[in-house]
Amino acid sequence: MDFGTLGGIVFAIGMILAGQAIEGGHVGSILQLTAAMIVFGGTIGAVMVSFPLKEFTRGMKMGVAALSQKKSDLQQIVDQTVDLAGVARRDGVLALEQRLPDLHDEFLKRAVGFIVDGVDATVARDALEAEIMRKFEEGSVGAKVFEAMGGYAPTVGILGAVLGLIHVMENLNDPSKLGGGIATAFVATVYGVGSANLLFLPIATKIKRKLATEKERMVLIAEAALSIQAGLNPRVLREKLLAYAGLHGESSAAAAKE
Repeated sequence: MDFGTLGGIVFAIGMILAGQAIEGGHVGSILQLTAAMIVFGGTIGAVMVSFPLKEFTRGMKMGVAALSQKKSDLQQIVDQTVDLAGVARRDGVLALEQRLPDLHDEFLKRAVGFIVDGVDATVARDALEAEIMRKFEEGSVGAKVFEAMGGYAPTVGILGAVLGLIHVMENLNDPSKLGGGIATAFVATVYGVGSANLLFLPIATKIKRKLATEKERMVLIAEAALSIQAGLNPRVLREKLLAYAGLHGESSAAAAKE
């Protein structure tokens, strides 16, 4: 669980509610089921119109995944690929075939498979870069879905406010209901603007950041595999990968074995 993300959302909402309380307001005044139905229902419906169902579903799943925190495995990848480089340098690239079952990362396994199969370096690089780009583009759909939600929500909130004001106008003959009715009408605007800027757009940004991190990870794997294919010295490869991943200064048990 990404406690930074959840903590940020809770903190933002908490400070807004605290500010309202200081001004003499209360939570009950902004808890309106009908306003929530209009804003969130209308926003989700608009996004479903904008994207194919498959992309919309993928976006929702990525939004949930954005709330999780995945531990970085860059150091493990560096150690593993340097070990593979040592095997290739000592026993030849064909010896790497015996190591393939031990590779749990599918992209790394595919990259090492290119080496074992003797695929030309240029062809291997093109294939790996194409896969990186494809995965990045597919993932970007999730960010676009939430960006669209952030764009639609404020407008749908205004729509909800207008509908509420229409209801108020229908009861002008009862002045006692005007104040509360107008306040209720504007709750939809609060929901629309608030959800866009505190939830949808931040989640879109979080998805983009996670995608960028994953892209960097896959590029690191591709560079490691291509360097092994080129016969780069394991020590030099370690320094290259550590510099690329920004891991210089971290200790590694594998480094001591070389």
